[in-house]
Amino acid sequence: MNNPLLDQSGLPRFAEIKPQHVAPAIDRLLEENRALNVRQLSDAVAPTWDDFVRPMEDANERLSRAWGPVGHLNAVMNSPELREAYNSTLPKITQYYAELGQNQSLFEKFKSLRASAEFDTLSPARKQVIENELRDFRLGGAELPEDKKARYMQVQERLSELSSRFSDNLLDATNDFTLLVEQRGEVTGMPEDVLQTARETAEAAGKTGWLFTLKAPSYMPVMQFADNRELRAKIYRAYATRASEFGKHDWDNTPLMDEIIALRAEEAELLGFANYGELSLAAKMAETPQQVADFMRELAQRARPFAEKDLLELRAFASQELGLGLAELHSWDVAYASEKLREQRYAFSEQEVKQYFPEDAVLSGLFKLIETLYGLTIKASSAPVWHESVRFFDISDDQGELVGQFYFDLYARSSKRGGAWMDDVIARRRLADGTIQTPVAYMNCNFSAPVGGKPALFTHDEVNTLFHEFGHGLHHLLTEVEELGVSGINGVEWDAVELPSQFMENFCWEWDVLQNMTRHVDSGEPLPRELFDKMLAAKNFQSGLATLRQIEFALFDMLMHSTFKPGDGKSILQLLDEVRAEVAVLIPPEFNRLPQSFAHIFSGGYAAGYYSYKWAEVLSADAYSLFEEHGVLNPEIGARFRSEVLSFGGARPAMQSFTSFRGRAPSIDALLRHNGLVETK
Repeated sequence: MNNPLLDQSGLPRFAEIKPQHVAPAIDRLLEENRALNVRQLSDAVAPTWDDFVRPMEDANERLSRAWGPVGHLNAVMNSPELREAYNSTLPKITQYYAELGQNQSLFEKFKSLRASAEFDTLSPARKQVIENELRDFRLGGAELPEDKKARYMQVQERLSELSSRFSDNLLDATNDFTLLVEQRGEVTGMPEDVLQTARETAEAAGKTGWLFTLKAPSYMPVMQFADNRELRAKIYRAYATRASEFGKHDWDNTPLMDEIIALRAEEAELLGFANYGELSLAAKMAETPQQVADFMRELAQRARPFAEKDLLELRAFASQELGLGLAELHSWDVAYASEKLREQRYAFSEQEVKQYFPEDAVLSGLFKLIETLYGLTIKASSAPVWHESVRFFDISDDQGELVGQFYFDLYARSSKRGGAWMDDVIARRRLADGTIQTPVAYMNCNFSAPVGGKPALFTHDEVNTLFHEFGHGLHHLLTEVEELGVSGINGVEWDAVELPSQFMENFCWEWDVLQNMTRHVDSGEPLPRELFDKMLAAKNFQSGLATLRQIEFALFDMLMHSTFKPGDGKSILQLLDEVRAEVAVLIPPEFNRLPQSFAHIFSGGYAAGYYSYKWAEVLSADAYSLFEEHGVLNPEIGARFRSEVLSFGGARPAMQSFTSFRGRAPSIDALLRHNGLVETK
């Protein structure tokens, strides 16, 4: 128990976890798990849930609860020592799970359990666990001949290694770039709090002036507000070429991408699929790559007229008001010109809105919403954390019983990968002694930390992001399923997992919600209704462009994993150019290297699955429309959403959960209406 990763009596002991703990803990658990599997297979008695499934679940949970904090720390407190420990241990984890997935004898045991009389007596959740296991064995190569099993194992290990390297290269390339500006006249237009952070960043580096980075809280405001076009162009180019051939050779993700796509295609072929897209969809709601491509193209067709109108207006505005010729609206001008057009058309700026969203008011409003919808209480609590800025909370029901717990890690820092994400720490399950294990989640964002003695201020987009991740968190924390394999987010189809997160974003546009979560950082006044009405009017500003951008990413991802063949005379970049020619109206410059930083699909689990954001947006918009019909803060509809969608986790198909809640199959109409993609009479 001297090794904190082996102590799983409670929450992870983050302050005590050191890189040198990683290999010994994982080696020991892998040895114990393999020994258990040998014992399980040598037992000639017919498998039962209690004697066969539960011991395996217990063992694999011990492993995941040791490895989970390691992966988490590698993402949020990255250091050379931890990275080395993580990357050197990752192949062992990959090999173990690949061995499990290919173990023909284990597969036969599960098939035997599925065919037994006991199966008919099991709960629906346990039946779903067994069905998922059988599917995953087939997808894991259990039915392959021995020579192909060996190759499949090699492919899995290499993909795992490449994925980790892709992520490391992107983090290193992002952290490597800084731009020092020493003249005040070169940073005009920039918000004061952003400049304050840039000044403090410069001071920390022993320099004077303003130091800008490629982290989102620094990069985005430069693109949006900096009057200095040269500054925007310089930062844009650095951001758009991260981890590509334009930077350090060792950090170039180009060869990694080619190898990843080729290996995924080989993996699919080994398992008898025509392409990786088909393999990916085997465990999702969508049925074929063609169905996904058709869905994306239909949506593109509906959105394109609105996107063309958006671009026409932006070019005219840039030409007339900003002195840019129609052909001179470059990628580094788009966010800046858009912000200026938004300010002129709706008479407010994002910076003005940001002053009304201090962190404490936002969290208070978010928690009040959850209390109203679901009858829950959220209170600050304490736990070991990995950084002093991390906070920890308890969620209790109306009887005061603990339902779940979560960590908030909301601020950007150089040791933390970009973006926002939720991950599970502990999943809900019923233990052998009959008690319920409380679920715990991480929720991570990359917002600007407090500066100058003031609380952290969030843009409205960041408030949306926070609500999004909290929706994922609630999906994990509010499950009532007691079987580990389908509890919370476990076992949920990947293209349905965004439903609860995107559903939560809708509340960020409701006056009855927002008025309880705003307070001007200086005056203390709540958000004026007049300003909210302007925000609402601007809600679908350039939504045509935004929709086409998401479709561009999703279609590129699916085609790359279905019809594209590496080394067949066309590069990944050329494929993206073809997709842009088909669906985009804004074409970035030739030097743009989006794929090299597209972590979602090369290192983040969304391979041949990026479409799920739009797919789930259809579900979430349609689900939310029931709240719109009955009152957005209606506790009865909230209770219904919790019981039919959130509580079931992966214990039944997501489409069944949706139709049970909504009373019918999903419709695309609510999505188009929410995004303003319908002609108004």
